[in-house]
Amino acid sequence: MLDLITGLIPDDPVIIAVVLILLSLIFFFYLLLRRTVLEFRDGMRGR
Repeated sequence: MLDLITGLIPDDPVIIAVVLILLSLIFFFYLLLRRTVLEFRDGMRGR
């Protein structure tokens, strides 16, 4: 089982860095979109 998990992780540190940057960007945009929707919803309610 551990061999399967380690086989999926690439050995190249550049690929690992690119994947981490992409995941952090996706997470950042998720938080930004979530906050925008919540603020818009509160604004429409008149808060």
